[in-house]
Amino acid sequence: MQKFREIVAFINGAKVIEPSINYSEYIPLDLSVFNENLKNYKLENASDYELFIQSQLDEKQAKIAYGGYLEKRNLYKRSTVFNSENADERDIHIGLDLWINKQASIHAVLDGVIHSFQNNTALGDYGPTIILEHEYNNVLFYSLYGHLSEESLQEKEIGQKVIKGEQIATLGLPPINGDYAPHLHFQIIMNMEGKTGDYPGVSSENNLNFYKNNCPNPNELLNIY
Repeated sequence: MQKFREIVAFINGAKVIEPSINYSEYIPLDLSVFNENLKNYKLENASDYELFIQSQLDEKQAKIAYGGYLEKRNLYKRSTVFNSENADERDIHIGLDLWINKQASIHAVLDGVIHSFQNNTALGDYGPTIILEHEYNNVLFYSLYGHLSEESLQEKEIGQKVIKGEQIATLGLPPINGDYAPHLHFQIIMNMEGKTGDYPGVSSENNLNFYKNNCPNPNELLNIY
C-alpha cells in the first residue's frame, strides 16, 4: 500500500472509460446495504439493476456513476461465486465501479503490458476480463478491467504492450458481463498471488485487512473524487 501511494504521488492515471466525458459529469452511487432506496429494486435482475442506475443518472443529469470501494453490498447473495457453503460470506467490494448506459470504450490507465485475460463466465463473475501489468520505480502492480465484451479478448496476447490512454476494450452487456447492468469494475492489485485472468473483487470481513492492502483504492490513481 505504501509503495503504491509513493508511486501515485508522482503520476496521474488516464481516464479508463469514455475519456471524452469530464469528471464533472460523474456522480457517486451508493449500492451499499445501508441504501434504503435499493429496496424498491431487484438488483439480482439485470433489467431492474439498469433501471436503478439510469434513474440516478437522470436525476442528476450525469453520464457516469462511480463508487463501490470497500462498500458492503447485498448484491452478491445471488451467486455461489461469492457465497459457498464452506466459506466466509464475501460481500465487501474492493474495486471501483464505473456505470454508464452504453457499450463504452475502456482505456489503459497507464503504460504497461497485458498480464493475462480470460472470460470468467459464472453468474455474477467478471465475464470477459483483462489484467495489465505496470512497473514504476521498480515496483510492479496490476490493473484489472472486468465486465467487458467478448470482442475485447480478441487479438490479445500476453506481454502485448499498451500505452496510457489506449483503448483496450469495450464494455460488456448482460448476460455476457456476469449479468450486471453495464459497468466497468476497475481494480488495482499489488500482488496477483499467482493468479491469471481473474482476481477476487469482493472480500469477506475476515479477509478485508489483507485485501485493503493488496488492492488499494483505485481513486488514488484516477482522482475522480
